[in-house]
Amino acid sequence: MKILVTGAAGFIGSHLCEKLLNDPKNKLIGVDTFIGPTPINLKEINLQSLKNHPRFQFIESDLLTADLDNLLSEVDTIYHLAGMPGVRSSWGKDFDPYVTYNILVTQRLLETAKTKNLKKFIYASTSSIYGEKSGKVSEDSIPTPLSPYGITKLTGEYLCHVYNKSFNVPIVVVRFFTVYGPRQRPDMAFHRFIAQILKEEPITIFGDGTQSRDFTFISDCVEATSSVLHHDHLIGRTINIGGKERASINEIITMLEQITGKKAKINYTDKVSGEPKHTWADITLAQTLLNYDPKISLKEGLAREMNYIRSVYDL
Repeated sequence: MKILVTGAAGFIGSHLCEKLLNDPKNKLIGVDTFIGPTPINLKEINLQSLKNHPRFQFIESDLLTADLDNLLSEVDTIYHLAGMPGVRSSWGKDFDPYVTYNILVTQRLLETAKTKNLKKFIYASTSSIYGEKSGKVSEDSIPTPLSPYGITKLTGEYLCHVYNKSFNVPIVVVRFFTVYGPRQRPDMAFHRFIAQILKEEPITIFGDGTQSRDFTFISDCVEATSSVLHHDHLIGRTINIGGKERASINEIITMLEQITGKKAKINYTDKVSGEPKHTWADITLAQTLLNYDPKISLKEGLAREMNYIRSVYDL
């Protein structure tokens, strides 16, 4: 099977490519244009194990201007992970690239995909589309995003459903809940916290630290996401990909102090606009449709991310 993965040099994209290449029947094209908050040198590290793989072709290209008809000419399945991430930076004048890379690029891909004989078009969305909810959130909850970022990702979902209804593009939407682990973006909380604790630098926590998240370790995330390829009766569906453990930010800091053996220096500041107080995924559908079973505990996952950060920053 020939698979196109957009955002292949990113955190989730690079892990997904490695997972898909475990199947000797798969050939991959990975596309990335090196935008977003992750420095190019870290994205190059993400690609190291992929670039020499005989069944992997990497193309550095901007999907806004790329020849998509040629790119998709022999592709069976698309994993569309490329986009502009981040809630905090999506406000004000910085909104333009979110519109460009989360909406316009998605529309361009779908417009080309409608002319191809694809098996699946898998769109990576986010729990940010839900907004503030109480209790476990299922896929049929009414979306009420709190940030411009969440709005652009939800718009991408709506575009997928429109192209499915109008042109039978075989879309599947997966919504990720706070994915963490090795290669996590440096602007994300765990990456920042671990690096700052190891360097004995102050940590900034937005809000009072009681906000909680449903955390998903990267290997569990890609296990579920890659399995979409092999399951039938998913076209048109939306599936939450979350974890089994939730914790507050204050509880995470305590865990990191135990793992690193260092005491965190914490500065609390104003909470960030656009971020919900709590997230909690109902993963019943993923368990039913994908046989999804998250395996990595929060403490083990944090230790693995710490080892990665030690190696990258030589700490």
